[in-house]
Amino acid sequence: MTRDFYCDEALSGKTPINKVFESEQVLAFHHTRPFWPVHIVVIPKAHVPSLTDLGGHSIALVHEVLEVVRNIAADIERDHGACRVLTNLGEYQDSKHLHFHVASGDDFGVNIERKERS
Repeated sequence: MTRDFYCDEALSGKTPINKVFESEQVLAFHHTRPFWPVHIVVIPKAHVPSLTDLGGHSIALVHEVLEVVRNIAADIERDHGACRVLTNLGEYQDSKHLHFHVASGDDFGVNIERKERS
């Protein structure tokens, strides 16, 4: 995997994505390998390394990303009754590009464990 999946694959078009929302500065799409039944990723189109390292970009860009996260989370919560919003930092951040996971449902790994116990 590259250090920046979002710039190298999703934004470049190398990896096909199913878009949920797009503006001039923000992109939201269904995760290419979802961890939950509903799993959307929201990213800035500009390369922003992480929530704690804006790479010289304005906090206004983060606010725009968070507004998209908020709207998508509200839709998911309305439609599914619950929603989680997650971002990772440091060693937890596999792709070094700011991104938020907006998801609902049981983690697919949890579902597999439950089925094995049944």
